[in-house]
Amino acid sequence: MSLSIEKPGLLTTIQDIGRIGYGQYGISRSGAMDGLAHRLANWLVGNPDHAATLEMTWSGMTALVEQDCWIAITGSDMQPCVHGKPVPMWRPVFVSAGSRLLFKQSVSGCRAYIGIAGGWQGEQIMGSTSTYLRAGLGGLDGRPLQAGDKISAAQSYSGFSQQTSRQAAVSLQQNDVAAVNWRVSANLIPQYGKQAVIRVLPGRQWEDFDGPMQQMLLEQEYRITPQSDRMGYRLSGSELQTMQPQQYISEAVSQGTVQVPPDGQPIILMADRQTLGGYAKIAQVISLDLPRLAQMAPGDQIHFQLIDMEEAQRLYVGWVRELAVLRRFITMKLNELGLSVRY
Repeated sequence: MSLSIEKPGLLTTIQDIGRIGYGQYGISRSGAMDGLAHRLANWLVGNPDHAATLEMTWSGMTALVEQDCWIAITGSDMQPCVHGKPVPMWRPVFVSAGSRLLFKQSVSGCRAYIGIAGGWQGEQIMGSTSTYLRAGLGGLDGRPLQAGDKISAAQSYSGFSQQTSRQAAVSLQQNDVAAVNWRVSANLIPQYGKQAVIRVLPGRQWEDFDGPMQQMLLEQEYRITPQSDRMGYRLSGSELQTMQPQQYISEAVSQGTVQVPPDGQPIILMADRQTLGGYAKIAQVISLDLPRLAQMAPGDQIHFQLIDMEEAQRLYVGWVRELAVLRRFITMKLNELGLSVRY
């Protein structure tokens, strides 16, 4: 086993990119809330995107490392440390057997991810090991991690495997924790804050709201309420109403869909969303802003900014290009350590 859980934190689950292609059967995609942090945690230890990571929410776990392993920690800063020494984030880190890995409460953002070389092992259902809490699917018995659980690396990928041992670590001349001297560039790491401008496209029912209501969405501040979870963020702010009361046929929704229920308080659907929604869809959060949104917590404030499809596509293409350059850089640096990486 790689980790023995001593304290699980508020909510720690096994997640990957989710169950793709099962929405027609009413099965939520689920998966990591912050897809960017999840992806980078995998890349940094030589895993493909679909390998499983550990997602910690608000406060992290304490675990005993039972085998030497390479890990990468991304997302929220939960002040990770081993034997009182800080563990650097956003880079590959070698942790030796017998170390106690400790995370505290987050100081920025609200979700941290731990990638391990080989990916975390979990129950695979419909092609995914993601934990879907409402249905009790995937991960470890479909539930959050608990004290006493033991989890291990799947070791299903060649290249940068968990068995790559102390040679690389010894060359770094450190004990217990050996971090490389490079990391993900700061300009590619989203800035997590208590306030954020979230860019949106017009939703399917955008025109069912009159001009003043549309402006209200874009000009007023909305606050994330405590009734928010992995399924959706319930917002509190100016009440929105369609021009005419009407019932909508339930239709497909996705992560980032902004729905307006009868009480007029918007809901942003997130990773564990339902597959269909019958409320008016006023807006859709662009893909580029979903990672920052996923790092926001109850009490944080959102300002919506409307952009058009052309601008959203331009931003997305630029983002994909930057990530491609980053992936090549990571591969090159891992190869310099003598580790063959095959994503």
